[in-house]
Amino acid sequence: MPHVRPGSVPPQQRQGYDDVAGHAAASYDSGYNTGQVYGVPRGAGPGGPGGPGGGGHGTGMPPSPSYSPGARPADWGRRIKVGAITVAVVLVATTIGTYFWADGKMRREVDLAKVIERPQEGDCTTYLIVGSDSREGMTAEDKKRLHTGSADGKRTDSMMILAACGSGNTMISLPRDSDVEIPTFVGSESGKTFKGTGRRVKLNAAYAEDGPELLVRTVEHNTGLRIDHYAEIGFAGFANIVDALGGVEMTIEKGFKDKKSGADFQAGKQTLDGEQALAFVRTRYAFAESDLARTKNQQKFLAALASQAATPGTVLNPFKLYPTLGAGLDTLIVDKDMSLFDLAEMFFAMKSVNGGDGTSMNMPVSGSRGGNLVWDKAKVKELVRQIQNDEKVTVTEK
Repeated sequence: MPHVRPGSVPPQQRQGYDDVAGHAAASYDSGYNTGQVYGVPRGAGPGGPGGPGGGGHGTGMPPSPSYSPGARPADWGRRIKVGAITVAVVLVATTIGTYFWADGKMRREVDLAKVIERPQEGDCTTYLIVGSDSREGMTAEDKKRLHTGSADGKRTDSMMILAACGSGNTMISLPRDSDVEIPTFVGSESGKTFKGTGRRVKLNAAYAEDGPELLVRTVEHNTGLRIDHYAEIGFAGFANIVDALGGVEMTIEKGFKDKKSGADFQAGKQTLDGEQALAFVRTRYAFAESDLARTKNQQKFLAALASQAATPGTVLNPFKLYPTLGAGLDTLIVDKDMSLFDLAEMFFAMKSVNGGDGTSMNMPVSGSRGGNLVWDKAKVKELVRQIQNDEKVTVTEK
């Protein structure tokens, strides 16, 4: 067959030649003519690449403005969805990791199962919160700086009951000079039963005699209120928590000084660091009603501390959350059944008291005996009844 150049085809045969050429182009597309990647499928049918009106190969027409070869429109909805899912997964993983890290640091050393003859459970969750004079982990320099002295062992420096109730939260300070009876109890270490003899002592003597379990037993016996959870922190842990938070802001109504605690405060709003905070809650000799005035300061400060710790600025900021949790959980001693959720409930209940949604008071006192403070039995009984039944507390300390 002779070689025929396209330009030499007679006009009458031109249409047939074009039909054949167009058919061949539609049947195979190498991609080289258009810059397409080899083997990319062509469009099939009208409107597709290579089809009539599609601006495809073999038509001689430019690509349609609505189609850019080799490019895909950005799917922003899909990208946002994937991003949101990624952020959610990271937050969940971080939350779970933080929970197990913090849970593993809790010192569950108090066994309330050793406490005998317990009152019935009430409708509120009750916490016995204890500040001890433990110097665990403190250097000689720390003891000097914080004015703690160097006594061996540990004693209770402050005690309070926190009742987390649906009707409102109540914080009740128990003066360490309270006159109480030591009941029959089982030794926390020996397991031996020690019969009660009607012996009356200061409340803090119970802790000194046999630790947290006897303190809980004594509080329950003398109040009739069941204690659900126990939390104790020493000097060092208390100061470290305050410093980890960057200090705690509060208003001091009247200035005072106390050489023994190192307190030296002016009246007005101020931010207390760990050293100042410890001096504030320990001062008693600067006041006429030494123990009762000190317990009020302790309540006020602990509520302010909880209010600042339980905020988004602390909880959602890892640079504050982790140092604060680390400082507190290293020295915080709790009962074996206490969970992180219980601990969180305790802090938020304290925060609500500071916010005015609860009641803050001392245990009602009717007089004294041998220098010890005697509780008002009638008021204590009514106070306990209201807490047990989750009723709004109407009892006052005076």
